[in-house]
Amino acid sequence: MKTPAVLPVDADQLDLLVRGEHGSPPSILGPHPHVGGVTVRALKPLAQRVSARHGDGTTYELTHEHDGVWVGVLPGPDVPDYRIVVDYGDGHEHVVDDPYRFLPTLGEVDLHLIGEGRHELLWTVLGARVHHYDAPLGDPVVGTSFAVWAPSARAVRVKADFNRWDGREHPMRQLGSSGVWELFVPEVGSGNAYKYAVLGADGQWREKADPMASWAEVPADTASKVFESSYEWSDAAWMDARPAKQHVREPMSIYEVHLASWRRGKTWEQLADELPGYVADLGFTHVELMPVMQHPFGGSWGYHVTSYFAPDSRFGDPDGFRLLVDRLHQADVGVILDWVPGHFATDEWALARFDGTPLYEDPNPQRGWHKEWGSHIFNFGRHEVRNFLYANALYWLEEFHADGLRVDGVASMLYLDYSREEGEWTPNQYGGRENLEAVQFLQEMNATVYKRTPGVTTIAEESTSWPQVTGPTSSGGLGFGFKWNMGWMHDSLGYVQHDPVHRAYHHGEMTFSLVYAWSENYVLPISHDEVVHGKGSLLRKMPGDRWRQLANLRAFLGFMWAHPGKQLLFMGCEIGQESEWAEARELDWWLLDHPEHLGVHSLVRDLNTTYADSPAMWQLDDDPAGFQWIDANDAGRNVFSFIRRGGDAPDLVCVSNFAAIPHENYRLGLPSVGAWDEVVNTDAESYTGSGVGNLGGITGVEGDHLGQPAYADIVVPPLATVWFRARTD
Repeated sequence: MKTPAVLPVDADQLDLLVRGEHGSPPSILGPHPHVGGVTVRALKPLAQRVSARHGDGTTYELTHEHDGVWVGVLPGPDVPDYRIVVDYGDGHEHVVDDPYRFLPTLGEVDLHLIGEGRHELLWTVLGARVHHYDAPLGDPVVGTSFAVWAPSARAVRVKADFNRWDGREHPMRQLGSSGVWELFVPEVGSGNAYKYAVLGADGQWREKADPMASWAEVPADTASKVFESSYEWSDAAWMDARPAKQHVREPMSIYEVHLASWRRGKTWEQLADELPGYVADLGFTHVELMPVMQHPFGGSWGYHVTSYFAPDSRFGDPDGFRLLVDRLHQADVGVILDWVPGHFATDEWALARFDGTPLYEDPNPQRGWHKEWGSHIFNFGRHEVRNFLYANALYWLEEFHADGLRVDGVASMLYLDYSREEGEWTPNQYGGRENLEAVQFLQEMNATVYKRTPGVTTIAEESTSWPQVTGPTSSGGLGFGFKWNMGWMHDSLGYVQHDPVHRAYHHGEMTFSLVYAWSENYVLPISHDEVVHGKGSLLRKMPGDRWRQLANLRAFLGFMWAHPGKQLLFMGCEIGQESEWAEARELDWWLLDHPEHLGVHSLVRDLNTTYADSPAMWQLDDDPAGFQWIDANDAGRNVFSFIRRGGDAPDLVCVSNFAAIPHENYRLGLPSVGAWDEVVNTDAESYTGSGVGNLGGITGVEGDHLGQPAYADIVVPPLATVWFRARTD
């Protein structure tokens, strides 16, 4: 029988293909049935001989047609299960499957949702995803679908270790007008490294990491890596209980961690063995991890991200991070991730000018460049970019079981004039300074997160008086669960840095936060930002000699834990870290060999334990009824006293003395008569304090004092905070 002729292709189309500029390589490459047979074309630029091997074992030689394009005809009429056999002159027969015999892995619904900017599960269709197919003959087909959004690109290739970093063999197809380029490559799986070679709208080829990569090479290498998770979770009890959580009215005490310097040189697995037990022993309810998303420069602490969907490969693979989260949950510790949707790194191999245009970044330099941080600002006005970001938020909450996101730099997102001089910004359509597109994104993100993952929380780092940061989106709020109380942080740290003899003149710095304490749901942050860049450690902010510094620190922590709002403490503060934090070295754990530092550590544990056991501290945390001053005006003695109330829980009274002397026979107003236990005393000998206190507790007697129906004459220790809880037995 005469061999049928190959299905012809115009020479100019073949030329476009080999130059990498053809938008639809499968229209030329792969199998194409026609009368009498199936024409097969393969692009193998470096091959000496190429053939197609039928599933029945018969081999059909392909002939060289045009600059690396090989063509031949298989018997038809149906497309058989075949493989491509390549001879590169190296003495080996290379048998590979043909990527161009497979249909696209994205459906019409996916492409429609991507085009609308409404694909909530974007990571399940874009990026590198391993697929398993049953084959008509032989073993099942395993391979990876590569899909990337690059709407202005003229062409995209997959350049990888499996094609000897020669992207010419794997040009991708453009899927209609969606802007998505896709290619399924058989025999590629977890561990393979790849990049996209993108021919931009400006005619330049760029090598790019995958914006949706789930894994990346260890810096300074910059390729993305295919990853297929095999992790089996063991936190079902935690996840089953999570949807019912109401964080505002539950105990919440957060330990902020920079993983690389908490303990140096640890893997995810080693951290999973050490961090959960340490945090649980101290009684923190949550950890907040500084950004774990892939970033090339360690000195950025993770705030200049290059791969938003990839956990930091310095610690291991993504399943290692799953293990860390899982172990924290098994220790009853929630996980909050620091998340940076406001700006991104400028590295040319990452998101910047991804398809030869400002794709992810705002094209307007007045909106697209962050002067303060030297980074690109996302284009919040583009719905596909907003989709990329809120899908990323869902990815960490759903795929990695994170329990919350602390959103970095919200203030920089909200204002068009943030860090800009007059003339460097343009008002919005109403003449204001608000970035309306960023507001829309934050509302959209929060609404989507709370809809899909009930029981999680989002926390805004927002340093201005923007209204309703934690207000519901239905009434115009941004929709966050909490807002960092930067005003409290600034005022309280300013107060304690004064010598006690001068504090009377700054008394209002400690009381002002209660004027606005219920305008939002607040977290009180003593974060990494307060112990770096010349600011000194929390301990070293305190005035006086060594004893006074430690006493001040303990008194401040006792005041902080009793103040309305949730508390966040950066790692090292719990051991009285002396040196300023630096990401290049780990904490000074040797300090715990010294009793005075072990005392701070023990105090933090006791504060967390007593806080969690005292519903008055958190049941009405968002309600003014949960707080009442006893005396906010005792500036002459540097004393603050107040009541915390819960629903039907025993009241708790806090007295903080920031004077360097004790106060004997201090008359304290109390909300009720009867016995009160001293449940916390930061001056206790067990913390290496002076041991001044009210052993056995105090008794409230009837009699009006400062508007309270009872009082007791107590001893207030020097530079100390004491908590009294009403005895119920």
